Amino acid sequence: MEKFFKLKEHGTTFRTEIIAGLTTFITMAYILIVNISFLGPDGAGIPASGVFFATAVGAGLVTILMGLVANIPVALAPGMGLNAYFMTVVLSSNGAITWQAALGAVFISGIIFIILTVTKIRQMLIVAVPSSIKAAITVGIGLFVTIIGMKLGNIISASATVTGITDVAQLQAPVTVLGSNFQLALGDFMHQKDTLLSLIGIFIIGALMVMRIRGALLIGIVLVTLIGIPMGVTNLSGLSTGSWIPSFGDLAVGQLDIMGALQLGLFEIVFVFTFVELFDTFGTLVGTAERAGLMKNKEEGEKKIGRAMLVDAVGVSTGAVLGTSTITSYVESTAGIAEGGRTGLTSVTTGILFLLAMFIAPLALVVPSAATAPALIMVGVLMISQVRSIDWDDMMQAIPAFLTIIFMPFTNGIANGISVGILAYVVLGGLSTLFTSRKVKIHWLMWVLAILVLARYVFLGGE
Repeated sequence: MEKFFKLKEHGTTFRTEIIAGLTTFITMAYILIVNISFLGPDGAGIPASGVFFATAVGAGLVTILMGLVANIPVALAPGMGLNAYFMTVVLSSNGAITWQAALGAVFISGIIFIILTVTKIRQMLIVAVPSSIKAAITVGIGLFVTIIGMKLGNIISASATVTGITDVAQLQAPVTVLGSNFQLALGDFMHQKDTLLSLIGIFIIGALMVMRIRGALLIGIVLVTLIGIPMGVTNLSGLSTGSWIPSFGDLAVGQLDIMGALQLGLFEIVFVFTFVELFDTFGTLVGTAERAGLMKNKEEGEKKIGRAMLVDAVGVSTGAVLGTSTITSYVESTAGIAEGGRTGLTSVTTGILFLLAMFIAPLALVVPSAATAPALIMVGVLMISQVRSIDWDDMMQAIPAFLTIIFMPFTNGIANGISVGILAYVVLGGLSTLFTSRKVKIHWLMWVLAILVLARYVFLGGE
């Protein structure tokens, strides 16, 4: 273990890595059930047992591969947002696009990623993107993870003014509300038990972190789960009614329809999968690598991220073959990193737990969202510290960085933040070079990315 993962070199121990891997798994375990709601019978139409199998096995195998090949503490699973888009593609086509063809589109996007990675075009992002934006990505992801935690724990609520609705049944479908028509507020912790439990969890984990207790996040999650039992938030019924034996019936393995995707001309869909994954992965890998201290040795750090990108690319197509939407690097990995995870042993631990989840699903799903929410919020505390490395007195650096940070949590997309940050840097840098004495050096790839960003949003909108 020591020789393969170089634990001492990374300032970690076997015990720390195992705890970190367990923490990451607990914060990600929700995807095992949530993915079924998007891709299952009530969503895209894939059999529920097939989605559960593909999610557990896909996340397990690719995360283990990440640990063994890249030796970084990053876990992967079907991406939230991309699975929702997958469902929308199938449902909005009125039967024209099958889930098999949609899986074919995911597989094709994975092949594109492999090509971009092997040719080292993706790795060039690390050199092309300015350091201020890379720091902003880490901060933005911290806030993004915090928002996830706030929503999971129902700590925030939203009230909206909806116009044009004549039938109550219309409210059962997603409704787009203009920003000026909704307000965020504190959740009703006086009447919502899960909200109160989440707030209790914040103070418990915060206290453990202040006292510098190792494993604070994991200990906090366990304590909050236990406190949730008498409060009626932690549901133990699954331990007796849930199945401890995995179902291997109705699997979607190998049922992707690549030719169907090509014949239907799903190039727009492939582009969206590719675009969002490109920036999401870059942001997650850079953000987690910075937080884990892997970029202190720039050359070695860039090599690790390069290998991680290749694993991530292989994971996309692997997921499609198994029967799930895009498998991608997870921002929840930062929870394990916050527990001290620094090597691939953290990822291997998380991956093994995902595989075991097929047999221990009832136990894994006992942990309520109110217990994992505080941990994610505390991760935000740790990641926002990178804000100090941005030169806020230099508007050329500050404005693109600020836009990168705020667009991630407030538009619910890591890709949105990176896109706006890149576009702002190129436009402002170009104007500075043309009309002032300050000549801003802009990597040619940044210009290409800015054009792609404009094309994506002009022709495809905010999909």
